[in-house]
Amino acid sequence: MRKYAVAAAILGGFGVAGAALAKDIVATATDAGQFTVFLKASKAAGMDKALQNPGPFTVFAPTDAAFAALPSEVAKRLMDPANKGELAKVLSYHVLAGRLITRDLGPMPRAADSLIGAPVVLTPMATGVKVNDATITAPDMRVDNGIVHVIDKVLLPPMPIQPTF
Repeated sequence: MRKYAVAAAILGGFGVAGAALAKDIVATATDAGQFTVFLKASKAAGMDKALQNPGPFTVFAPTDAAFAALPSEVAKRLMDPANKGELAKVLSYHVLAGRLITRDLGPMPRAADSLIGAPVVLTPMATGVKVNDATITAPDMRVDNGIVHVIDKVLLPPMPIQPTF
């Protein structure tokens, strides 16, 4: 009986709000404030609801600065409602099924299949980890439905999956 009392006291310390503090990928990105374009694009592509599912997912989340670095014609094309499918492909290339933590990578480059089936290449470096040609600037943000890695560039899928610009 004592075990249950201790467990109840520990859990009670978190209170009912403890469950409310757990956040999914979308809520975490919203609170961070540096992913407004990613969130807008996710909603436009119809992916925002998927990123709130239990997962788990690993998301390489480009910052607003990463989206701003895209050539304007590419950004404009992706955000055009007529190109929703292309936008969904680009965003799905930023997502892996499962949880991938950087410490689990090992010393050698490793390919991991994105949700569109095209692999991203993760390369451990002395200064951190690269995903294709993007750098993970903030690794291993744990959320209740996966892991978020902040990246400094928008990843574009390889040909022939890549949208035509």
